[in-house]
Amino acid sequence: MGSLPFTLLAFIAALAILISIHEFGHFWVARKLGVKVLRFSIGFGKPLWSRKGKVDDTEYVVAAIPLGGYVKMLDEREEPVAEEELHRAFNRQSLKVRSAIVVAGPLFNFIFAILTYWLIFVIGDTGLKPIVGEIIPDSPAAEAGLMPGDQIAEVGTRKTATWENTVYA
Repeated sequence: MGSLPFTLLAFIAALAILISIHEFGHFWVARKLGVKVLRFSIGFGKPLWSRKGKVDDTEYVVAAIPLGGYVKMLDEREEPVAEEELHRAFNRQSLKVRSAIVVAGPLFNFIFAILTYWLIFVIGDTGLKPIVGEIIPDSPAAEAGLMPGDQIAEVGTRKTATWENTVYA
């Protein structure tokens, strides 16, 4: 796959993940605090996929333009709300509840970033692989038959996963 198409696909995938986590933060906190969520959408524009929740009656949508998303909550400023549903409307909630819902999106992204960096730190490899670069003619490396691009797997009987292992072998 060419570099530009791969880069664009990776960018869209990363953006979709970040948007999903952000919007899920708003969605999850709104539901936990008793606000009715009408729609959870990843993307804008024409829906490519849509499904109604069986339990919560929320419409879940994946739309054509993957540059954002939104969580539509019950709100009497947008449309009339039935009397029995007024207690679940976003605009009827206290400032504390509305603030928690608004802050939840960025907070979920922040927590995701911390977990991602932690995972990279725990799993990641910080050493450089022992791959031969330039070979100087008539050097011990040239006499040993090393070629540029060779990876040094072991020295004697010691495995060498990094240059540091190679130096101390």
